[in-house]
Amino acid sequence: MVESGSPFKGWRIVGASFIVLFVVYGIQFSFGTFVDDITRDTGWSETRLQLIIAIYIFSYSALSAVSGWLTDRVGPRRVVIFGSVVLTSGYLVWANASNLSMVLVGLGLIAPIGMCCSWVPCNATVVRWFVSRRGLATAVATAGGSTANIFVPPIAAALVNQYGWRIAMTAMALFGGLAMLVSALVLERDPESVGQLPDGNRIKTVKPLKMNKQSVFMVYLAGAETLNFGNETRTEKETNASEAWRSVNYWRIFAMYLLTFTVVFVPFIHGVQFAQSLGFSLQTASTVISSIGVGGLVGRMTMGPLSDRIGRRHAVIFAFAFEAFAFAGFAFSQDLILLYPSAFVFGFAYGGSVTIFPPLVADLFGRAHAGSIVGRIFASAGSAAALGPYAAQLLVNRLGNYRWAFFVGAIANLLAMLIAARLPQSLNKKD
Repeated sequence: MVESGSPFKGWRIVGASFIVLFVVYGIQFSFGTFVDDITRDTGWSETRLQLIIAIYIFSYSALSAVSGWLTDRVGPRRVVIFGSVVLTSGYLVWANASNLSMVLVGLGLIAPIGMCCSWVPCNATVVRWFVSRRGLATAVATAGGSTANIFVPPIAAALVNQYGWRIAMTAMALFGGLAMLVSALVLERDPESVGQLPDGNRIKTVKPLKMNKQSVFMVYLAGAETLNFGNETRTEKETNASEAWRSVNYWRIFAMYLLTFTVVFVPFIHGVQFAQSLGFSLQTASTVISSIGVGGLVGRMTMGPLSDRIGRRHAVIFAFAFEAFAFAGFAFSQDLILLYPSAFVFGFAYGGSVTIFPPLVADLFGRAHAGSIVGRIFASAGSAAALGPYAAQLLVNRLGNYRWAFFVGAIANLLAMLIAARLPQSLNKKD
């Protein structure tokens, strides 16, 4: 019998990950509240600021391959602690910059090194702690980002109005860095490293053999787990990053997330301007982003646990279908009657698809190397997110409206849905 005498630590890991993602994405989603104040205060070009932000997004996405590999090698605690220090340092350089070159150093070069130590390490760790409730656990952890999208930008705006952008950025950087640092101390690599088992299960048998704790570790290290969780048997084949690279399913996941990530920031970056082009005030237009945040929170908390019941394959197909529908809704929007529901559905679909991503990888390739594999895919596919809004702006400049930019988003997600349909049938509802 293998039985841990201490309470299951998995939900502490989820809570710590929620806080980390809340603070890092809360600050990132607040960038828009700083831009106008920065340009008025300094006279810097808004276009150049947006370019530096694009460099930041591209860089932290690309560097996630390294942070994922380090998470597998040294564990999440050291990676996230390092990230908290570097990310805070980058924001502080930005907050005290006297010219755009210093903004580039702080936001474009230093901050991405810290930011890459958040999403991939946290999600790769959560999927190691759970098997049967993997979707639910990932949903709760990643809900930190969506919750931040709802609450942090208004707080940032109030700080900017009261104290100016430099003090607001400094305060948010210091508070966020401290919260990230404290949360990192809770993180543990996997349940086996502290004598526990995924999902908090206390098993009596491990098929096909009865095993003690040392035997469970040997099975884990050997590259496969076959555990009897009550009446449910789960088998996970552990695949390293190099082996996954040669798998057709790896490239299917890469292709479908490349397509959806390329267009995913278009509503975030252009949503306010699109609403203003329809004749709405800035205050009303900004609520479109809040609608995306609410939808994202609902989507994560719905699609994550739903994927545990119906399987990742069906869940991710539904998510891409909803996202395509939302982009089409944006394209046909002429007033708030269609714009608000489209924003909510987009948030729901986006939140659901990114929540399913790490569990999908872990289901296919196992837990041991989840950090490296998720990091590689996120680094390459996620980097395209920096390019989508710029390409959308080019379409708007050429055609004079946002309709075709949104239609491209719909087409990209329809193609992603078709690729997802080719994933293994074994990713359907769990037996």
